[in-house]
Order: sequence, then C-alpha cells, then structure tokens
Amino acid sequence: MPNNKYEKRLIFRIITIFAPLFSFFIPMMQYVKDLTCGSIRGQLVRLALPVMGSSFVQMAYSFTDMAWVGSLGSKSVAAIGAVGVLTWTSNSLALINKVGSEVNVGQCIGAQRMDKAQAYASHNLTLALLISIVWTTLIWTCATPLIGIFGMERDVSQLSVDYLRVVSTAFPFIFTSAAFTGIYNASGHTQVPFYVNGIGLALNMLLDPLFILGLDMGILGAAWATWISQATVCLMFFYVLMRRHRLFEGFRILVPLRLPYVPLIFKVGLPVALLNIFFSLISLFMGRTASAEGGYLGVMTLTAGGQLEAIAWYTSQGFSTALGTFVAQNYAAGCEERIRKAFKMTLGITAAIGIGCTALFYVGGEWIFSLITPEQDAYRAGGLFLKIDSYSMIFMMLEITTQGVFYGTGRTVPPALVSITGNMLRIPLALLLGHWGWGIAGVWWAISMSSILKGCVLFGWLVLRRHVLLTGSTLRPRSNLLS
Repeated sequence: MPNNKYEKRLIFRIITIFAPLFSFFIPMMQYVKDLTCGSIRGQLVRLALPVMGSSFVQMAYSFTDMAWVGSLGSKSVAAIGAVGVLTWTSNSLALINKVGSEVNVGQCIGAQRMDKAQAYASHNLTLALLISIVWTTLIWTCATPLIGIFGMERDVSQLSVDYLRVVSTAFPFIFTSAAFTGIYNASGHTQVPFYVNGIGLALNMLLDPLFILGLDMGILGAAWATWISQATVCLMFFYVLMRRHRLFEGFRILVPLRLPYVPLIFKVGLPVALLNIFFSLISLFMGRTASAEGGYLGVMTLTAGGQLEAIAWYTSQGFSTALGTFVAQNYAAGCEERIRKAFKMTLGITAAIGIGCTALFYVGGEWIFSLITPEQDAYRAGGLFLKIDSYSMIFMMLEITTQGVFYGTGRTVPPALVSITGNMLRIPLALLLGHWGWGIAGVWWAISMSSILKGCVLFGWLVLRRHVLLTGSTLRPRSNLLS
C-alpha cells in the first residue's frame, strides 16, 4: 500500500467522498424481476443496454491505465502489456462464478425456487472468493518466472513483477464482483453492475493521474489506482445487496460449500472460462504470426483492429447476456414459446448490428484506422484487416447470440467446444495461407474464416437440437438443479 500517512489519509477521504454516491446512483429495486411474463422486446432491451454499458466501462479501465502510463515512457507501457495476458486469464477464471450465477440463479428464479436461488448465489460468492485466493497466491509466488517468459530487459521485467504483484492482490475483489454481477443479471437488475462499475471507473480515472504523476508513484500508481477502484466496486456490491435492498431474505455472503451446488456451478461456468483462456493463448500465437508476416504493422493492425472489433463484440455480447438471463428464467418455467420469440428478436437486432459493421468496415476501414494513426502504410494495413474481417461480422453476431440460448439452458459445453475448436483452427490455417504466399492477409483471412465457421456450426447445432435444448421440463431430471 502507499507508504506514508498523507497518502493513506488521502485515500480514506476519497473513499468517504464516494460512499454517499452509493445511495444516490443505485436505483430502488424490487427483490427480483419476473421475466416469464410481459413484453419480450422491452425486457431484452432493458436487460441488454446496462450490460453493454458495463462492458464498455471495463474496456475503459485498461484504456485509462494505458493512457496515463504512456506518459511514463515505452518501458512502462511494455511492463503493463506483459501483465495483460495474466489479467485476461484471471478475468476468464472469474467467469466461472459470473456465468454460474447467471444460469443457476436465473433458472431457480424462473422456477419460483427462491430458496435455491439464494443458495446458489451464496455458493457462487463463496467459491469466487476461494478460487481468487488460490489464484492470487499462485500468481504472487510465481510472478518472476511468469514475467520471465517474455524475455524483456531486467528493469522492465522488474517493473512488470512489481505491477503484477500489486494487481494480483485485487483478484479477490474482481472475482467476487464478477459473481455479484452474475447474481444481479440473473435477477433482472443489470443496471446495478453498470452503475457500480461506472462509479469504480470514475474513481480510477481520478486516482490514475493523482498516483502516477501527482504522487510520483509511477507504474505502481496505476496498480494501486486499479486496486482501490476494484475494492470500492466490491464493497459497493456488498452494500447494495446486504444493506440497501436485499434480493433474498436472510441472504448470507459466505456459506459452507455443499453438494450438489459446487459441481453444477463448475459444470456451467468452467467451459466458458476455458473458452476465454484458450482464446487469449491463441491470440498470443496469432500476434507472433502477424509479426512474422507483417512486422510491427502486423502487430499494430491486429491489436488496434481487435479493439475496434471489440466494440461490435461487446454490443452483441450485451444482447447475448440479456438473452441468456431471459432464457434461464423462461426455461425453468417451461415457457418455450417465449424463448423462441426472444431468440428471433435478439437475432434480428444483432443481425442489424452485424450488417452495419460489415458495411462500415468494408467501405470505411482505412478511414477508421486513419483516425488512430496518420501513417499511410499503417492505415492501409488496418483497412485491409477490417475489409477482410467485415465478411465475418454477421456470423460473429450469429455465434454470440446463439451462445445466449445455450448458456440460458445451462448447456455451456457446446459453445465452448465450437469456439475453442474454431479458434485453434486459426493457427494451422494462418500457417497454411502464409505458406501459399498470402502474406499478412492470410492471417486476417484465417481469423475471418474461422469466425464464419464458428457461427454456422453453433447455429446449426441449435437448429438440429432445438427440441431438446428448449424443453424446460427436462431441467429437473437432467441437472438436478432444483432437487
């Protein structure tokens, strides 16, 4: 922690200033929202918009840190960049309990089993805390050899190790906040994570320049700004759930872990976590391939293009999460027709987004990249990436939307299998196209073609298995969720 009395008093005052905002920003709530009746389109939109906002808030965290650290020089930027893969992996592990909460708690609410919903909520929070403690201990202990993998200069590596060790102690807050987010999503109150994370972002934006430049803490200033912001977010979730308006009567944060809750949480959440971890590892290899084929312009195009693509991805992911929450409640309630209508509506919305992104990326790719870099070679390279990527946008929307149906029914393995297999195909495909002389364009086509394949396969899986997937009456004998 900051090591003088002035800094500690300053941090305490900042937190006390933000504390009254808890009640101001968090809206009055009912206990849970019943999504098994009422307007389908209205419910989907009201659920999706805050989720999209929360996703963009999470993106803004990393942008804020990188922007201020950039003023310290390239070595500091490289030090944070090296930690990026480990933080991505950590956020992926946190999905175990986020998705576990969204699916299990949502299905129990739909089946009107509030006792089971409360039990799953408590188990997810307890499990999130335990997993985060084990993961933090592992990262802290192995920080030096993990950073050593990147082979950076000794002073840069030491900066990365110091930064990683500070950030790793915030993992319990991050994991627990993810479980809280899943609980609120399942209960239909997606606006709560948006407000809470928004206040956390505002605090982070305030503390970054104060710690990095004002108190001359350098890269560790960014680490402690993130730490305090994430701790504040977690405490706000706790305050809202336990003090302001309880979702469940007699709710307990920590409980002794019991069967069958733990296996069912891992059954639902672990495939999604593994999906994201594999994606991060494959992205590393694709980055190396892009560097080999296109040099620094290849790496720049892949990273900047990925950030632009992420805008479309997060937008569709918001509707997918909303659909998953909607499906979870209606699946348990046996409202099959509402699920079908919701899927068609969501698919129509995300298809429209995909068509818009396709047109924008195909026609205006170079112009978009010219806003990022004025170098002609750079924005032409970026324009090529977006043009090739534009062919896959609709299919990416199709995959993400279809995932929402699978997640809502508790069947998270099929999307994970399709995604992991499709992403792994990018490696041999990129090497093959490179061998054929496609150059850097071959890497982009490998990414685009695999996205097209994933969307088609997962949608086909849903169509072929729809009668089994969407039958709510199969819930009890299949998963024993409510027993």
